[in-house]
Amino acid sequence: MIAGLPGLDEPRVTDWIDAVVGDVVHPLRFARIGRGQSNITYRVTDATGRRWVLRRPPLGVLLPSAHDVVREYRILAALCDTGCPVPRPLGQCTDPEVTGAPFYLMDHASGEVIADRAAAARLSERTRTAIGGSVVRVLADLHRVDVDSVGLGDLARRDGYAARQLRRWRGQWEASKTREIEAVERVADALEAALPEQHDSGIVHGDYKLDNLMVDGSGTVTAVLDWELCTLGDPLADVGLLLAYWTRDGDDAPLGDRGTSLAGFPSREELVEAYAAESGRDVAALSFYRTLAYWKLAVIVQGVYRRAVDSPASSGPDAAALEPAVARLSTLAESSARGAGIA
Repeated sequence: MIAGLPGLDEPRVTDWIDAVVGDVVHPLRFARIGRGQSNITYRVTDATGRRWVLRRPPLGVLLPSAHDVVREYRILAALCDTGCPVPRPLGQCTDPEVTGAPFYLMDHASGEVIADRAAAARLSERTRTAIGGSVVRVLADLHRVDVDSVGLGDLARRDGYAARQLRRWRGQWEASKTREIEAVERVADALEAALPEQHDSGIVHGDYKLDNLMVDGSGTVTAVLDWELCTLGDPLADVGLLLAYWTRDGDDAPLGDRGTSLAGFPSREELVEAYAAESGRDVAALSFYRTLAYWKLAVIVQGVYRRAVDSPASSGPDAAALEPAVARLSTLAESSARGAGIA
């Protein structure tokens, strides 16, 4: 591969973009953006300032079925005309000869990602309140999408979501663990014994959180990003994960503080109340899905850590913090399970 940004053969990718976009003004500039622990994201800018975004899988050894950017492209293509705010996909490349892996190109959405507490602190209290409302409305709208009408009816099974998640992520844990953490097994057993009844199904984003959204100056969500974990199943799973990330004062935040404890942002209870009102959905099982979220995040972070161990040259600067984060997330999962009465 040509020297430059890791994972990107810039001359070959430039030729491919020329063919797909058609009116690019050279030279193109490439820059890696985002936290870099999942699929790798690059900003592409031409000489006029036009911008696009390119996504490819991480470098190094990957777990089976993980980081499928072709599937992610399909989801974006299906949703881009539904009213759900997603970047418009422009083309995909499945030929690994171009840059070593499949990748796709999409429009660069407008707005800002609230990636951490510092970014949230720059916002007014009114804007934070507006963001909270928009986050809930966009999620409820996503869960209303008719998967058959947009061509995603065969994306995955629709029933038995929680059981499928447990099987899948237990398998990923076994494939990626570097040490035994008894809490991971205990929580998995407790979740399996307390599987809730699934009342309906829909699109599950799988990683719906503040820093996977772009918002404009008024606090409106302009784009939902990172569809890598999207599937079909119980929509409450997205709400449970949003709650796990929506930290309040005094909470442990192993994956970073997004500043959602700042004045203006709704509390977790207010988020749940707003989602229930917006969706009309029974939210009685949310304590289960919040516990599942902490547990699944522990497994996911372990997978990223294992990749860093196996391929240190391709790991990001935060790799050293990943191992203790796994233990902290498993502790949060066990505490959540106790609070839900399923431990």
